[in-house]
Amino acid sequence: AVTREASVRTDLKEVAVHVRKCSPWGAAAVSWTAQLIAHGICVRDGPSYFPTMAQAKIQAKMNEATCSKFSRTLSMADRSGQLLESLDQLELRVETLREAASAMEQERECILEMIQSIQSSQELRNICPGEREELSLTANHLMGRTLSVEISVGTIRNPQQEEALHKATSVIDEIVKKLLDDMDSGRQQLRAMHAACVTEAPPVPIDQKFQAIVISCALEDQKNIKRRLETLLRNVENAEKNIKIMDHQKLAGPKSNGCP
Repeated sequence: AVTREASVRTDLKEVAVHVRKCSPWGAAAVSWTAQLIAHGICVRDGPSYFPTMAQAKIQAKMNEATCSKFSRTLSMADRSGQLLESLDQLELRVETLREAASAMEQERECILEMIQSIQSSQELRNICPGEREELSLTANHLMGRTLSVEISVGTIRNPQQEEALHKATSVIDEIVKKLLDDMDSGRQQLRAMHAACVTEAPPVPIDQKFQAIVISCALEDQKNIKRRLETLLRNVENAEKNIKIMDHQKLAGPKSNGCP
């Protein structure tokens, strides 16, 4: 019995040492080994069994690692999708920002045009000098405050679009210079150039050469060119009206304007 007990203790020590080396099973493996020894089953060859169990455990861990790696890949795909969605939302906000800035830029131009129209209007000339001076000072003050607002919406262009914009600007500038000498001819040219910038069929002839230049410009530049031509046409029409009013007043003779 003493020999049997000593043998069991020796086997348990060997098992314990091996369990500590292959520690995935811990105390459960010691208990399991003790039960085998208690039932008279020799486990001296048992340690050769544990490496097999260890290999199986290692393989299971590797499989778990593979599964967890696959899960991380899916998680990365989800994060990538979220980032892409955020960028899409930011793109919409950027476009909204550019549209708002462009609208403010147009509002600035409209205000400046209205102030200039008042400054050159015949109504301002028909009032007495004192009131005219006061209104002129107010108009100049508003003009200065409006000019102090600087809005810039840049346009990304390739070299061909840069060249096309330069050509279109040069053509318009040449027409503006000729307006002082021949307003009727200049107005007709402006109308033909404006007709080249619209999609609907215009009631006036189209400047085909200018249209080819505008088509080569960037989309935002095309809108700006059209807006500039519309402003020039309005200014020409207002100038003609003022000239007619002044000429009519000369023919009719001076009248009292109500000033003391």
